[in-house]
Amino acid sequence: MNETVHRHDVLILGSGAAGLSLALRLRPDLSVALVSKRALDEGSTRYAQGGISAVFDAQDSLASHVEDTLRAGAGLCDPRVVRQVVERGPHNIRWLLDQGVAFTRGEEYSSAGGYHLTREGGHSHRRVVHAADATGAAVAQTLESRVRERPGVGLFEQHIAVDLITSRHLGRADTPRCEGAYILDLATGLVETFLARFVVLATGGANKVYLYTSNPDVSTGDGIAMAWRAGCRVANMEFMQFHPTCLYHPQARSYLISEALRGEGAQLLLPDGERFMPRFDARAELAPRDIVARAIDHEMKRLGSACVYLDISHRPADFVIGHFPTIYARCLELGIDITREPIPVVPASHYTCGGVMVDHQARTDLPGLYASGETAYTGLHGANRMASNSLLECLVYSESAAQDIEHQMNKRPAPPAAPPWDESRVTEPDEEVVVTHNWEELRRFMWDYVGIVRTNKRLQRAKRRADLLRQEVIEYYSNFRVSNDLIELRNLLDVADLIITSALRRRESRGLHYTTDFPDKDRSQRSPTILIPDGYRPRGSGRSRNAGANRT
Repeated sequence: MNETVHRHDVLILGSGAAGLSLALRLRPDLSVALVSKRALDEGSTRYAQGGISAVFDAQDSLASHVEDTLRAGAGLCDPRVVRQVVERGPHNIRWLLDQGVAFTRGEEYSSAGGYHLTREGGHSHRRVVHAADATGAAVAQTLESRVRERPGVGLFEQHIAVDLITSRHLGRADTPRCEGAYILDLATGLVETFLARFVVLATGGANKVYLYTSNPDVSTGDGIAMAWRAGCRVANMEFMQFHPTCLYHPQARSYLISEALRGEGAQLLLPDGERFMPRFDARAELAPRDIVARAIDHEMKRLGSACVYLDISHRPADFVIGHFPTIYARCLELGIDITREPIPVVPASHYTCGGVMVDHQARTDLPGLYASGETAYTGLHGANRMASNSLLECLVYSESAAQDIEHQMNKRPAPPAAPPWDESRVTEPDEEVVVTHNWEELRRFMWDYVGIVRTNKRLQRAKRRADLLRQEVIEYYSNFRVSNDLIELRNLLDVADLIITSALRRRESRGLHYTTDFPDKDRSQRSPTILIPDGYRPRGSGRSRNAGANRT
């Protein structure tokens, strides 16, 4: 058993925009542990190309931003949450400016502060503040440098959380609370105990559950799975967003082609050069992502084509290179000159619209546990996320979490000692191929059966496969020492089960969930899909509510 114990006021799991901004917004006198699975900047934030939506243009309005978000969410957004996030947009952009983020300036379509605004799918106005075509990288690098200078913040890179520590680990199941987490140090292979007054899940999404994704390898649904196992509700997991345009090239795995290209006039073409989006939606290339992704999927299947093409070569070369220098350079490395020829693209899994249920202060069902960013379900996105609302959500809810944690800090004593991680009855893995094989099978059947277009038959087939794999992994997990791959596979299987169960329960097509068995919207289903684990207790309740029928 490893006796290493870390004690902090706040434990933040995840180092993207949500985790980094939270660490910076907490009082510097607090002791904070910031845990990152890989290097501090190796998360989805770094790869976000588009920007952050906020109302600055005099021709725009908060009401318009709210209306666009509600429309994109296909009737499942929480209007109060949408207004709260939209209203706090300009304030959070100014906070990023104060941190030193170098957004692109420009006279054309500039905000009041002289920052260039672009437009993306679903937006009726130019309201996306950006740093050329690498906004996420600019945000991640700036916040990382500030966090490294921040007193009181301990950085734990190359560490992955295994599970949350709750009061039941301490023999107090009658008073549920999150007390910390067991965390594997990838350098030593030892599981260490991290105890904290408050724990924040900022671990990102779960899109590595699919074979093709725009996400980095760390997006394995860790926070969602851990919160579910700890007794928290999750919602809307059937709404997995597929980005319409990822680069189709054997040497460019997971490379995203920003929606901002379509915002600046890029057109989607069939292999013969025919433009097809006007046949599917009056907004053509500026339709929301679910519509564009399904249109591409339809045309690829109809023609038997491996990809479609995105063409911005009709715009001046200087304009293209100036607005999209990163994409231009990367494509040129692969022999594609986007100023002269179209880009081959395909849809890929991109964003998790559901997640751990939280309130306006980012609090989960489990006292002491918060969630922010892609891990959380706030009610902002509904059945589909509108472009460039995600980084804004990270900032708004991390600020709310920081404020609530500081308000509660003096009321919460330090957690008591927890039992160390026990490996006395496990051995070294005998066949790592079990993990590798199950990982590949999971991602393949999720892509084939639970992808852009679904059927009940496909979903039921996926459920049977997921149940079998989960049993294998539970047995493996119980007998062998944990590793990074085993932890991630376990989490992905839990998340896959949540996605499949949620999809089976929504007997209609809405937003990102499209099934040929129920191709139309059903007005009676205008509410989130909420899954409730066994033993769930409403916050503040002393009684457990048995909800086994909802257990996956």
